[in-house]
Order: sequence, then C-alpha cells, then structure tokens
Amino acid sequence: MMDAAVFAQQQAVKAIRRAWGPKAARVAKRIERLAARQGGATVRENYELLAKRSMGIALAAAAGIAVGAVAGGIAISRAVAARSAGRIGKGRVADGDAEGGDALGESPAAPLPDSFYRRHGKRMWDVVLGTLALPIVGAVIAGCGVAIRLEDGGPVFYNAPRIGKDGRPFIMYKLRSMKVDAPDLVMDDGSTYNGADDPRMTRVGAFMRKTSLDEMPQFLNVLKGDMSVVGPRPDLAREVELYRGEEPLKLAVRPGITGYAAVYGRNALPWHDRLALDVDYVRNLSFPLDAKVFLKTFFTVFNQEGIYVQDGEGTAKEALDE
Repeated sequence: MMDAAVFAQQQAVKAIRRAWGPKAARVAKRIERLAARQGGATVRENYELLAKRSMGIALAAAAGIAVGAVAGGIAISRAVAARSAGRIGKGRVADGDAEGGDALGESPAAPLPDSFYRRHGKRMWDVVLGTLALPIVGAVIAGCGVAIRLEDGGPVFYNAPRIGKDGRPFIMYKLRSMKVDAPDLVMDDGSTYNGADDPRMTRVGAFMRKTSLDEMPQFLNVLKGDMSVVGPRPDLAREVELYRGEEPLKLAVRPGITGYAAVYGRNALPWHDRLALDVDYVRNLSFPLDAKVFLKTFFTVFNQEGIYVQDGEGTAKEALDE
C-alpha cells in the first residue's frame, strides 16, 4: 500500500502543475527532489525546507499544497493528520508556533476539542488568505503611508510589542495612527484607552481607525506565523499579567487580525467581557465559526460598530510604554 505521505506529496505536486501550468514544472520538480531526499517526509516538512531557500517558491508551494488538499479530499486530510498525530502525541509543538523570548501568561491546562482544522486546516487557510491579500495590503500601505508622512513627517509603521500563542512575545505591524511618542493611556481595568476623543490620534489615524486600515500590515504577521486571520486580538504584556480565571486560555491559539470579540462588541464592551468572548471562541474553534467571524468583520467595519469605548465606562490614566 502506498505510503500516506508519498500519496499526499504526489497530490500536492499535481495540484501545483494544474494551478500554474508549464511554468510550475521547476517548482514541482524541486518539491519531488526534496521529497526523495527526505525519504517520506511530510508535506509540511517539505514546505519548510523549500521556504528556507526561496520565499517566492514557498508561497507557490503553500498555495499548491492547499489546492492539493482540497483536490485529494478526505483521503489526503486523514493521511496528513495521522502522520502529525504521532508527533503531537509525543509532546512536540505544533507547526508554526511563534518564536520569541520567555513565555508570559501561559495558558492553563484545559481540555480543548481536537480536530484537523484546529491542528492544520486553520494555518493552511491563513497562508492562502494572507497570500491573496498581499496586493491589497501593498496598495493600502502605499496610499496611507503617503498620507501619514505628509501629515507630520513621522514614521509610517508602528511596531507594537504583543503577546502571542503560548505567551510568546512578537512584534505586531500596524500603520501609525497616533502622534509620534504618544504616551500610553490606561483604563481603570488595565486595558488601553481607545476613545473618539483620544488626543493622541492624528487626522489620518482617526480615519484609519474607523476603517481598520491601520491593521492591514498584520497580514504580514499572518504569513510569518505570528498571527492568524481570525483569532483573539493580542494584548500587551502588562495586560496579560492582569488575566484572571480562564482568561489565559486565549493564549492557546494564535492571535487574530479580527476575532469573535472584535466583531461582536469590539471596544464598546468592557475588557474582561471581551476576554470572556475570546475564551468561548478558543473552546469552540471551528471552520464555520471562523468563516462567520470573517464575514461579519466586513459588516462591522462598514457600519463602524463599537470602534471606541463607551462614554462613562471608566477613566483613563497616563502610563509610559515599557
């Protein structure tokens, strides 16, 4: 009987050839050579080796593998899942965990439903959606970047330190919406202030906040593996230290560009209420739920729902970023 990994590899190569035609021959041959050299390596391992050599070829391989998974159907999915289950069962970290410094606020041991989508499918679609979004991301950065520079001459990007999956710190990319060297304003509950009267925002920044255009560079974080398209919004290190009860469970998955709490309440909800929604999302993670949140995001942004904290929710005090 044909080895499951070899069968899945052949389907991925065929998918690449169907998707790109004769121009993909060189990519397909390189994947075949890598497969032969590794002697039965999985599709994911071949993709990792390929990514080290050429980012362009890596993106093509990722999309090709995604098409192959769909074309191959349940047989390929079960084959890859069976091979990966052994590695996870031995205590190894799943593919794509963000690397960084010491972990903060590690999620507590809690039983979470196991599924192919949770372990592999979610990351696969992140790569596909992230790749498809690149032209739009480039256009947004170019347009908004010019406006940002013209307004105050400051930097276009704000590299925001955040805490990701398993408590690992990473740098989240954003278009700068605040004045240069603006202080951090902290709410009484420990969350960051985000109000319509925020004096730190620039005029261009206020527009980007309402339309969420300042978040578009985070598709680069998705391709790097730091974030997911859908997931709990990432918090600062000082906010993670304020988690209570089951709230650290939100760190069991990659943070997202959009999320359940971000579209059902957004900043209009108190911070700990948003964290409770994040925990519910982690426990019920599935493809239908992600699809629902992804589609709901467009309506939330277009209707400009819950952009800012509600009046009277709490006072803000000034703190310096560490």
